[in-house]
Amino acid sequence: MAADWIGLSYAVLVSAGGVLGFVKAGSLTSLVAGLLFGLLAAVGSYQTSQNPRNVWLSLATAGTLAAVMGFRFLNSWKFMPAGLMTLASALMLVKIITGMLKTRPHKT
Repeated sequence: MAADWIGLSYAVLVSAGGVLGFVKAGSLTSLVAGLLFGLLAAVGSYQTSQNPRNVWLSLATAGTLAAVMGFRFLNSWKFMPAGLMTLASALMLVKIITGMLKTRPHKT
C-alpha cells in the first residue's frame, strides 16, 4: 500500500503548530493538544495507508480540529493559527470523504 503522504504532512503541520504555539506564546495547552492531535492524525494516516477504507480516526481527528479551530477563528477572525488549522482540517475532510466515496464497494 502507498503511504498517505498528505495525511502525514497534515500530522506534521498539526504537531508543528502545537510546538510553535508553545515556543512563541509559552502555551502548554497548545503543545499538548498539537502533539496529541498530530499523533492521532499520524496514526490515522498510517491506518489509511494500510487499509484505504479505515478512515475513521483520520475523519474524527480532522473533524474535531475543523470544528474547534473553526469556532476559534469565528470568534477572533485571526488567520494564524485558527484560520490556517481550520482551512487545513477542512481540506483534510474533503480528501478523506472523497477517498471514502472512491473506495466504497459498488453494487452489481
